[in-house]
Amino acid sequence: MKQTTHRRALTGNLLLLLAAAIWGFAFVAQKSGGDSMGALTFNGTRSLVAAVGLFSALPLLDRIGLSRPPADKQNRKQLWLGGFLCGLALFAATNLQQVGLLFTDVSKSGFITTLYIVLVPLLGLLFGRRIGLLNWLGVALAVAGLYLLCARGESGVNFGDVLLLLCALLFAVQIMLVDRFSPRVDNIRLSAIQFLTVGVLNLPLMFIFEQPSLTAMADQLGALLYAALLSSGVAYTLQIVAQKNTEPTAASLLMSLESVFAMLAGWLLLGDSLLPIELLGCGLLFAAIVLAQLPPIKRKEPKV
Repeated sequence: MKQTTHRRALTGNLLLLLAAAIWGFAFVAQKSGGDSMGALTFNGTRSLVAAVGLFSALPLLDRIGLSRPPADKQNRKQLWLGGFLCGLALFAATNLQQVGLLFTDVSKSGFITTLYIVLVPLLGLLFGRRIGLLNWLGVALAVAGLYLLCARGESGVNFGDVLLLLCALLFAVQIMLVDRFSPRVDNIRLSAIQFLTVGVLNLPLMFIFEQPSLTAMADQLGALLYAALLSSGVAYTLQIVAQKNTEPTAASLLMSLESVFAMLAGWLLLGDSLLPIELLGCGLLFAAIVLAQLPPIKRKEPKV
């Protein structure tokens, strides 16, 4: 039994690591697509494409046993409620992030956004979830690592920083909602409804604040498909599937490696340089992940 649980936890960790890698490399696609299409248009379009792709795959996934239809009316209600709430949190978080980027630099925005690794255990405490000492040490190391990784950001607090802090809070809420609903409902359907919610909520905003262009979408087709099918459809589905077997604090630490993969993507694809302080930040992040995976420290029972 313990061996099965350990295997499931390891599988969950590997899936979250893969999701973080996909998200990290997606920064290149997001920057290119967002600049050309507009942030709201890019977010809305990628979410709708992801939802269509996931819903289209459901008949095949049901047939091979990777997904399952709702068992009854109550389960269907839980599925749609969970998908809507996760999508609402993701909709607000991703759009706040895009708007916040207009007022602050990319390096600092990466650090502030990933502060959800602190907010997740704090939110867990509100719901009676106990956080181990090693997890808290891992969170502290991760914050230090992220700061070093993004140390080239400009100083001072501005309006964009406040928006990004709210974005981090909403990402933490989304992680906690996934933790709540993923063990209860079909994960593929939960992810599909989540992205349908984000796309539908973005539709009116796209036309109010931007001017969606089919030409711009065609020009950015590669970036759009990567962000829609891999970053949204695949990576967020991996998050939902993996979190069934991974404690939320450990999950948030693993997902924070997105910053490391984003830096690697910049180095490999855009020719960005890697500074020693950034490499040290990466090392601290990896140390934080290792700490979070260690078994909890057992308190010694007092001798009678």
